Amino acid sequence: MTHPDIAADALVCSARGCRAPARWVLRWNNPRLHTPERRKTWLACATHRPSLGEFLDARGFLREVAPLAGSPTLEEWTRTTESQPGERED
Repeated sequence: MTHPDIAADALVCSARGCRAPARWVLRWNNPRLHTPERRKTWLACATHRPSLGEFLDARGFLREVAPLAGSPTLEEWTRTTESQPGERED
C-alpha cells in the first residue's frame, strides 16, 4: 500500500478537503464492479475514520480497517492487541 520511501506523515486523509495526516487504511471494493479479491484503498485521519467507514459500510463495500503502516496509530494498536489478544477494533 505505501511506498517505502514515503513517510506515513506524508499521506493525507481521503476525506474531501482534509489535509490531516492519515492514520488508518480502509480497504474496500464494489462487488458489482470488482472481483472479490480486489481492494481499493482510502486513507483516513482519526476524525474521518468513522464517517468514511460508515459511508463504505452502508453500501456493503467496506472490507477491512487497519492502522496505516508507519503511523503512531499502528504502534498503539500493536501494543494494545499484543497485550489483549482478540480485542482488536476492525
